[in-house]
Amino acid sequence: MEAATSPGVSYVMPVLNEAGYIREAVESILGQEYDGEQEIVLALGPSTDDTTRIVEDLAAADARVRFVHNPASRTPIGLNLAIKATRLPIVIRVDAHSILAPNYTQRGVATLLRTGAADVGGLMAARGRNDLQRAVAAAYNSRYGLGGAAYHSGAPEGEAESAYLGIFRRSIFDEVGFYDESLWRGQDWELCLRIRKAGHKIWFDPELSTTYFPREDFGPLAAQSYASGVWRGELARRHPEGKSFRHLLPPTALLASSLGSLAWFVPLAGSGPLKRTLLSGIRLAPLAYLGMIGYAAVTTEHLRPAQRLLLARVLPTIHFPWAAGFIRGRLRGSGQTVDAGRRRYGKTK
Repeated sequence: MEAATSPGVSYVMPVLNEAGYIREAVESILGQEYDGEQEIVLALGPSTDDTTRIVEDLAAADARVRFVHNPASRTPIGLNLAIKATRLPIVIRVDAHSILAPNYTQRGVATLLRTGAADVGGLMAARGRNDLQRAVAAAYNSRYGLGGAAYHSGAPEGEAESAYLGIFRRSIFDEVGFYDESLWRGQDWELCLRIRKAGHKIWFDPELSTTYFPREDFGPLAAQSYASGVWRGELARRHPEGKSFRHLLPPTALLASSLGSLAWFVPLAGSGPLKRTLLSGIRLAPLAYLGMIGYAAVTTEHLRPAQRLLLARVLPTIHFPWAAGFIRGRLRGSGQTVDAGRRRYGKTK
């Protein structure tokens, strides 16, 4: 890409308790094959591990790296602080758990200019460093885990509802506003909704791929899933456009499996034909769910036997907390729900 078609790029990243990942994430940005001017603005939360020291070292070593403090530690607040501190015409959101391919910026900016979109995103390619994280990554990449959105399962290039992370024209924030700071999760989808309502395009490019490292312990994974479900339920409360049939599948599985499990304790003897039929049918629900889990564990490619067993445990750890969170968020709202595993996560690194 020639310099004339390489506008300056500002990378923004909220950071909290990411000592095990932040250096590699920043180095993948610094190593981008891109001719245009670049800067990195990190929104640094009050970490309890070595993240702050590492960020300060990175900023001291390279003038392209800067940071702003995010004392509230909330993702949308940090993103807004970082974006407001940028000075270049393209903004690329990056996650501290992600690694960009060397051509990510070049490809993404070219797609942005080619399509005239306001926001471009690609695939979230989950990867793992150990058996459990590889099982979680397999769940994220599977239609049985987080499947549905284009950036998880893949889709042809074209307009999309939302974008993973996002490569933005900086001017779009001045037009439609910044991230909604009342949405502690799911704020990316809501921003994309405002962009689309303003008449602009969100574009999915399957050739854009970001390596993402998911949680690598069951407790933080369950906490993350619960918080994600709560805030997706909150989005569905606020915006009719936020409702999707696929969001009803985990709550349906949770309720059906729970009722089906309880049905095994209700005796069939002495029951009428209708009651026996209903009880027999609902008893099948947990068995059907277990069958789906087993099928997913057996048929998922590129996993060793131990990782398949872990996948069979990972899937319910994603599904059921998410479902419980979604029901809570849909009925009662999000309240002050946080990803409790995020704060614990850094302490265990």
